[in-house]
Amino acid sequence: MRAKFDIRSWIENPKELLVIAGPCSVESETQFADTVMQIKDIQSVNLIRAGIWKPRTRPNGFEGIGEEGLKWMRHLADTTGMPFMTEVATPQHVEQALNHKIDALWIGARTTANPFSIQELADSLRGSDIPVFVKNPIAADLKLWIGAFERLSSSGLKYLVAIHRGFQDVNSNPYRNNPRWELPIELHRLYPNIPIITDISHICGCREILQETAQKALNLATNGLMIESHCEPEKALTDAEQQITPHDLKALLENIVIHKTNSSKADALLQELRSQIDSIDDELLHLLAKRSDISAKIGIIKKENNLTVLQLDRWNTILSQHLNKGKTLGLKEDLVKSIFEIIHKDSIDRQL
Repeated sequence: MRAKFDIRSWIENPKELLVIAGPCSVESETQFADTVMQIKDIQSVNLIRAGIWKPRTRPNGFEGIGEEGLKWMRHLADTTGMPFMTEVATPQHVEQALNHKIDALWIGARTTANPFSIQELADSLRGSDIPVFVKNPIAADLKLWIGAFERLSSSGLKYLVAIHRGFQDVNSNPYRNNPRWELPIELHRLYPNIPIITDISHICGCREILQETAQKALNLATNGLMIESHCEPEKALTDAEQQITPHDLKALLENIVIHKTNSSKADALLQELRSQIDSIDDELLHLLAKRSDISAKIGIIKKENNLTVLQLDRWNTILSQHLNKGKTLGLKEDLVKSIFEIIHKDSIDRQL
């Protein structure tokens, strides 16, 4: 039996990479035990995940094994020494999970999107010190994600972790859920004491890009990975396309590169280059302020001459010119387009 991983200590000092793995759903006692017994031999896996309540987008499909799965979870936890976590969406779920002494809980993306549901969970968890992992809401709304942490914290919960699982987006290709990496990065900037786990399975939605996505997450200094693993993924009752066997999970983890967060050798070189960036950024701000002032003067002239604020032909022309110029300078089209769309919106606002 393995020495049990201390989740609370890790949350307080997340120096090592936390790896959470397990099936999307507990489907049967045999399937669950088979998967867990294979995963427990992967030393880099710290925590087993498993869903037992699985309401689907449409009814009449497999919606989880329910409370019976908690009994199996408790038995396997006692047998293997591994800590287990499951998803909760209602106060009843919380009560049942706490009664079975489950080690940690996670709150799903659909639940995080609903402040009423989060408040009910926060109230039901009041007085508990169980670790709670909170997935980002389905929509790219950082305030909703932050609000969930605030509600849970107000109920006295102090062992909180964020799970980045991507966001629904019509332009998410090649991902199932667009990672929008800038949002977890901003959450970390605002709340550096909340560790962030990257759920690569839900971001990818398929097995083929799990490895590269795991590495990208690590390159961005995530504190851990959540990966769905099933003894027979092709037969899984939920999310079959994104689950991998424990054997493939072991290979994935062996092939990731964990980077250092600092290096004395590189510090001096980085400081010099960062100083250059700081100077460029300062110059950019002054140029943007100057441009904004000119836009305001243009707005005055338009008003005096009864001209429309939006000059669509000119906007299309200058955007096309900027995109072509950016291409010659080696800049990504999406970057140039995004920047000048924001600048153009500011110009319109100044002229209204």
